[in-house]
Amino acid sequence: MESPALTPDELIDGAVKLGAVAIGLRNDVGDNSLKDVGTARRVGAKAADAGLEIRSVNALYPFNVWSEERARQTEALAALAAAAGATGLVMCPLNEGEMLEDTPEKAAGLRAALSGIRPILESHGLEGFVEPLGFPVSSLRFKREALAAIDDIGAADVFSLVHDTFHHRGAGEEQIFAGCTGLVHISGLEDPAISFTDMLDGHRVLVGPKDRLGNVEQLRRLYADGYDGVVSFEPFALQPAPSRFSQALA
Repeated sequence: MESPALTPDELIDGAVKLGAVAIGLRNDVGDNSLKDVGTARRVGAKAADAGLEIRSVNALYPFNVWSEERARQTEALAALAAAAGATGLVMCPLNEGEMLEDTPEKAAGLRAALSGIRPILESHGLEGFVEPLGFPVSSLRFKREALAAIDDIGAADVFSLVHDTFHHRGAGEEQIFAGCTGLVHISGLEDPAISFTDMLDGHRVLVGPKDRLGNVEQLRRLYADGYDGVVSFEPFALQPAPSRFSQALA
């Protein structure tokens, strides 16, 4: 998401120039999305030749509304991720102002979805990165709820958490769960007029000195508490000028 205007090949070239160790691919950036198995294999081979890990493909949505259609979607996206040699698949919950109340049915549905996704990921040799979204309209805001469901079905070997600094701050969750985290997303918020409960993806910028989300503090806590993985830039805001990442290609 740092440079959605780049093709996957250009993303790899830029990552190499910047000295990155991993990249994340997406299925929601228009023409530059990962779309077919042939392209996934070619991009995966190029990344491997460059010494880059494809850490994730983002994202399966809404993963916690399980159905035959979702099972087919999971299989197709898992096949793409596996073809690219990705480590895992990011999974995002329904984020449309529905399923907001904590009910036994909602809890059971989350566990049923994870149970349905698990064998598909296992068959493709993938991990599942569960990303709670901190928006008030999200059906799964808190990492503790996702972790409880993962533990209940005994699937910690397949699923781990995404700690997104934006969503962590938006949800107001204090616990970090570093040892259960498989991927970290970072982005900044600088607009002083936006509250943490009102901020939207369009407000997410690169982390700078005016950041209000406490990215540095969150990262320090994560690493101090045992996280040892990569960090992915996840700004969604439209940039009026070429991003720093795009400029690395110049």
